[in-house]
Amino acid sequence: MPIVVARVDDRLVHGQVVIGWCRPLKINRILLVDDAVAASEFEQELYRMAVPEGIGLDVVSTGEAPEHLDRLAALADRTLVITATVAAMIALQQARPRLLQNLNLGGIHDGTDRRERLRYIYLTAAEAEALAAVERTGVSISAQDLPTTRPVPLEDLL
Repeated sequence: MPIVVARVDDRLVHGQVVIGWCRPLKINRILLVDDAVAASEFEQELYRMAVPEGIGLDVVSTGEAPEHLDRLAALADRTLVITATVAAMIALQQARPRLLQNLNLGGIHDGTDRRERLRYIYLTAAEAEALAAVERTGVSISAQDLPTTRPVPLEDLL
């Protein structure tokens, strides 16, 4: 299973992800990792309606995600892994470091203690520090709203 994109986007699956990322990168599976969505059939159905025919959507909790990635490894699907939070993506990367070597920060909006790093990226000091620590292990981390725009390296956001 080639993981084409591992993305943090607090809106999870929406038009920019489906049209902007999935189509040009020929993604045929989205792995949505989020505890709240995994616990809600209603929310899962809303996200399924946003995904066009031909793209599979798997919704799992953060605890289930590492084993789910292992099961998907046998498939030839081009996969986009998406989480709503930096913490969830870091936990998944640490659980499966060989699978998640490139992390994309795609949409992390303003909130308590967050500072604007780009017009679409707001990070707390703790998130910035945690991302820097992960990058020091050899993981490539950048911000990019669409695959057609220039990626901004993490060091430029800190």
